Amino acid sequence: MAIAEPLTRNEDGIATAVAILAQRFGERLSTSGSVREQHGHTTTWIQNQPPDAVVFATSTQEVSEIVRICADHHVPIVPFGTGTSLEGHLNAPCGGISIDVSGMNRVVAVHPEDLDCVVEPGVTRKQLNEYLRDTGLFFPIDPGADASLGGMASTRASGTNAVRYGTMKDNVLGLQVVTPDGSVIRTAQRAKKSSAGYDLTRLYVGAEGTLGVITEITLRLQGIPEAISAAVCSFPDVEAACNTVIATIQHGIPVARIELLDTLQMKACNAYSKLDYPEMPTLFVEFHGTEAGAAEQAERFGEIAAEFGGGSFSWTTREEERAKLWQARHDAYWAASALRPGARAFATDACVPISRLADCVRETMEDIAELGLIAPIVGHAGDGNFHVSALIDMNDPAEVEKARDLSARISARAIAMDGTCTGEHGIGQGKQPYLERELGPALDVMRAVKRALDPQNIMNPGKIMRL
Repeated sequence: MAIAEPLTRNEDGIATAVAILAQRFGERLSTSGSVREQHGHTTTWIQNQPPDAVVFATSTQEVSEIVRICADHHVPIVPFGTGTSLEGHLNAPCGGISIDVSGMNRVVAVHPEDLDCVVEPGVTRKQLNEYLRDTGLFFPIDPGADASLGGMASTRASGTNAVRYGTMKDNVLGLQVVTPDGSVIRTAQRAKKSSAGYDLTRLYVGAEGTLGVITEITLRLQGIPEAISAAVCSFPDVEAACNTVIATIQHGIPVARIELLDTLQMKACNAYSKLDYPEMPTLFVEFHGTEAGAAEQAERFGEIAAEFGGGSFSWTTREEERAKLWQARHDAYWAASALRPGARAFATDACVPISRLADCVRETMEDIAELGLIAPIVGHAGDGNFHVSALIDMNDPAEVEKARDLSARISARAIAMDGTCTGEHGIGQGKQPYLERELGPALDVMRAVKRALDPQNIMNPGKIMRL
């Protein structure tokens, strides 16, 4: 199956739009091969399909102007933040214009008394939390990479803190969006709840740029906890670790993060991040609350872990030790890649109800062994989400086919367990074959929405679904 087959190109329209945009934006439009390639696939294994030009926008008004020019000439548009997505979201299968919003990186307003802020889409999560440091507030969604907040909203990102704080859909209060005809709309006010009409905010969160370009985001913030404690605990096997996660969640322990790393991933993290943890299935856990509360949560977790054979349990409240621990977790992708120099990581993810996590991970490990792949597992186990990175020689068709087979098996298994083919990577180009199996006739409703809002199909065409 061709994952990213070419779509129809509008050669004349693209040439005309590029000429008009070049005259309008001058040096802020680039047709350099290296810049265009950088704005194609980036970290994914999917073949690079670069845009015809990249425009570096600095305001909502400029984005609106770019979109109007592209709409007038039927030219595709692909929004770009920092380029950390994994399913080909940034590819331009029928050419067109990449709108780079990384320069739109202002924190527009912070309202500490209301626990919210307004940011432009190019602000990254680390930049925002650095800006918020002195307010006593923070933005909790942490996908690992220092992704742009516009991209995080577009892919409905989550990450290590999702088990306590939810995902982007739970933390975006409203958006400013440039629609496919260049109009500018706001989807909601700053109120924490509303019954006013359709929930347009949730429509655009997770739309992967297929319905419009996000140019401003209103985000929910959280108070920085009084105390934070982090723990590491190793287990005899992955199933024991998964069962510990299930029991922890079912006992109602308000864990902030609970991350699973299998033996191979721990080996990779030890080597890459210069750690010395036991090379066994391991849980990284973090608790937020008062001094007494965080300590009690850690103690209760330790008791549950012991019931499932957990050992080498240690925890710390020292910020530098916690930072080193979580940096190692965030570097897991690069650590895994180092296990096989020269190979590419064929990354995939799935999410299942927490009660099925142990079964899904165990059966996935059996698939990996059967296919003879090097494929470490790491996951946001607290919400049933896990990731597999098969290390593949992309020049070996047999290996690539094995990786695709593994991804297909994981997706089918998750869907059969009432889960999803992607917990947080999104659909993009890579997961389209599984979306119809997961949603059935609901996919036709999505197509109807896409046709109604983007009748020319110029907004990131070829992503999520084919029309």
